[in-house]
Amino acid sequence: MLKKNDFGGKIRNIIFANLIFFVLFNTGINMYYTIKETRDALKKGEITSETLVNDSLNNFESDKSAPIPLNAFIEMFEDAISKAQDADKQIKTAIENGTIDALFSEKPLLGLPFAIKDNMNCKGHRLTCASKILEGYVAPYNATVIDRLEKAGAIPLGRCNQDEFAMGSSTEYSSYGPTRNPINREFVSGGSSGGSAAAVAANQVLFGLGTETGGSVRLPASYCGIYGLKPTYGTLSRWGIVAYGSSLDQVGILGHTPADIAEPLSLMAGIDMYDDTSADLPNCNELKNLQGLSESDFSKLKIAIPKQFLKTEGADPDVVECFAQTRAWFEKKGAHVEEVDLPILDASIASYYVIALSEAASNLSRFDGIRYGRRVDNQKGYDELYVDTRSEGFGPEVKRRIIIGNYVLSEQFSGDTYKKGMTVRARIQKEVAKVFESFDLILCPTCPTAAFKLGTKVDDPLEMYLSDLYTTFVNLARIPSISVPAGYTKKDKMPIGMQFAGKMFNESFILQVAQSWENDHKNCGIQLL
Repeated sequence: MLKKNDFGGKIRNIIFANLIFFVLFNTGINMYYTIKETRDALKKGEITSETLVNDSLNNFESDKSAPIPLNAFIEMFEDAISKAQDADKQIKTAIENGTIDALFSEKPLLGLPFAIKDNMNCKGHRLTCASKILEGYVAPYNATVIDRLEKAGAIPLGRCNQDEFAMGSSTEYSSYGPTRNPINREFVSGGSSGGSAAAVAANQVLFGLGTETGGSVRLPASYCGIYGLKPTYGTLSRWGIVAYGSSLDQVGILGHTPADIAEPLSLMAGIDMYDDTSADLPNCNELKNLQGLSESDFSKLKIAIPKQFLKTEGADPDVVECFAQTRAWFEKKGAHVEEVDLPILDASIASYYVIALSEAASNLSRFDGIRYGRRVDNQKGYDELYVDTRSEGFGPEVKRRIIIGNYVLSEQFSGDTYKKGMTVRARIQKEVAKVFESFDLILCPTCPTAAFKLGTKVDDPLEMYLSDLYTTFVNLARIPSISVPAGYTKKDKMPIGMQFAGKMFNESFILQVAQSWENDHKNCGIQLL
């Protein structure tokens, strides 16, 4: 964990400062670090939206020809420039008329570019889920979350790389090739929302949207040294998001600070007539001007640490040490920290993969070569068309998960295994809810390890699945959780994330806690790259 008086932290800051200067001086990038900084510059006429978009486009084009491309974005949207120009016209007119504050009150994200994951419908643009089977597919409508951000003035900049159909923890299972970690390009960015996380960490965009089924926002946030929020199930509409595991899927947000997550969340949240699982978010207005907790709030704070997550088997010693330091920070702030016994969590990984893979097999059955997407027709009849299309269109990890899911749901089992998985899930929901009757927060690492080198786990699915050890219980319990940057590994200097989980629809509270963390640990997250 970085401390303000830490000599190593000071040295790292000097390195970062020099790197920032080099990047800004040599590439002309004008992207600011936070939404507030950028918005203030736009309101003062110090920067234009068109400049922000063009800088990102130029950075994207130059990165493609780099010896080791980052590969965060797989496509930039050409209409982003025209949308930026329109935003600039509105801003210029408002400045001249003295109505700039009113304009940004109506459209708080006006002119600000953001990234989307390649499984989100953005009208008129391609959507492939990083899979060959959806090659050439163009979205006919906007996902609700994108629609709401656009109404607030934000500009979809482009689609980001991901694990194929969001199935993976490293963004190596992509037909576009892997996304690399912007801190060290020999390492993975995490998955499945690794493209969005890398784009934010590399400051190619101010904030990004990802999706979560079992940790796919928090894991890449942890690996890339940024903040990543998985909201309560239903807080953000899933309309227009390609489904993986429908009872688990949730849109998440990645940003440099908790405030950069809170504001977009406030603008996207709420009931959507197209999504029956959507719900209103209480205390939504508190998110628009996020503040940390007061000292008196910390003195009342009760934090639970599951004993099952204190086991160090498979956990990197640096992660264990960072977790201990995070606990110590809470205790120093006056919070009461207590270890609790939740034996059901030992079954969370098994329950998650039974449910997720069963639902994935069902959801992906719609990709049949008939209705949309890729078609391989050798004129041998429907059965052959179906088999050939899916064999050629799906990658190995997607095939693996479809096979396992169909096996679980097969007539041989009559769905019994899936039912058992759902029974365990119900137990997890019940017991986690009981914890929140006495505690305000659950604290644990985001991942047992920091980012690993590309290729080291891609052929070992069981080892890859264990990356989700600390995250899946959150998705099963349908509670919100945020990963915060908490330190670096000693050897490779790769980021380590910790997660703060709260009770359902308590996003405002966990973001306030995260903001307090940010206030005391400004050097913990990755800076400009």
